[in-house]
Amino acid sequence: MAERWERARTFHHSRYPPARIAQERRASVSVCLPTRECGATIAPIVSTLAELRRAGAIDEIVVVDAASADGTAERARGAGATVHQEAELAVGARAIEGTGAIEGAGANEGTGANEGTGAVLGKGDAMWRALTVLSGELVLYLDADVERFPAHYVSGLLGPLVCEEGVEFVKAFYRRPFEHGGVSLPEGGGRVNHLVARPALSLLYPELARVRQPLAGEIAARRGLLERLPFATGYGVEIAMLIDVWRTAGLEAIAQVDLEVHRNRHQPIAALSSMASTVLATILARAQAEGRLEEAVATLAPLGGQAGQAGQAGQAGAPGRAAPEPGGIAPEPGTGLPRLVERPPLALALSR
Repeated sequence: MAERWERARTFHHSRYPPARIAQERRASVSVCLPTRECGATIAPIVSTLAELRRAGAIDEIVVVDAASADGTAERARGAGATVHQEAELAVGARAIEGTGAIEGAGANEGTGANEGTGAVLGKGDAMWRALTVLSGELVLYLDADVERFPAHYVSGLLGPLVCEEGVEFVKAFYRRPFEHGGVSLPEGGGRVNHLVARPALSLLYPELARVRQPLAGEIAARRGLLERLPFATGYGVEIAMLIDVWRTAGLEAIAQVDLEVHRNRHQPIAALSSMASTVLATILARAQAEGRLEEAVATLAPLGGQAGQAGQAGQAGAPGRAAPEPGGIAPEPGTGLPRLVERPPLALALSR
């Protein structure tokens, strides 16, 4: 299923140039950038978005700022964005019929919170609150710390929503170079994505195993879908949204677009540890609620076994077994998952 989806719903941004989007779109488009201390990058990004707005590819540019002290809000406003402080966005109890707007959007001065929702709890919370001030029928969320931001990020993400039938949600994927101390690795970024998110999805949500960048902050979706979803409030927002979209709209409603290269600031290992913990906890919580933890355990081959059986299972060329990977673990046939094999205690093996 995942392989078939990947072939049908994976696209390259070049298929959707800005001129095509401007010509073919019928829905209004809002672009939202949640920001926190993005003063070094926000103005060039908004300037590029403003050019797309003049070209007719998008309608609205909104920055939702987390009280940045580095001039992010002022620079965004100067480049042409509408700017809101996240703590000032209040969420009412119901949507205004026929408009898609949320009743009660407005300021709660001096509190850093709003009635009914409390203090802002991270990026996901800011994204959720942003829906109260976004007017577009199509909504794009973009990272605001991207260097050398290209216009095709926007047109590429919009493309499947505008041009492909049945698509409601689009994720970006890309290469993330890692640059530090004069050393550049073309594929060194996205460590939590590769080491935590994708392996966890392969085990617990195999239907989503071919989503190449499940933690990508670049997302496009139909507003009606977003309003039906819960929003995880912190680092778990992207992975939670992906799982929830799949549960709500189905796999065929999801597409992914190759944006080629993504350059942004890299976080230290200590920060990545916190992110990885949150991402994994988010996946596990949803998997547990659906009974998928038990299913995943049952999918894996039983641990242990007789010494002779373990030895035979680990041998390259054994009947029905794939050759072991360099780490010595052969994949379980038909699953792509590692087959867990344990040797018995040596004292027990020698006593036989």
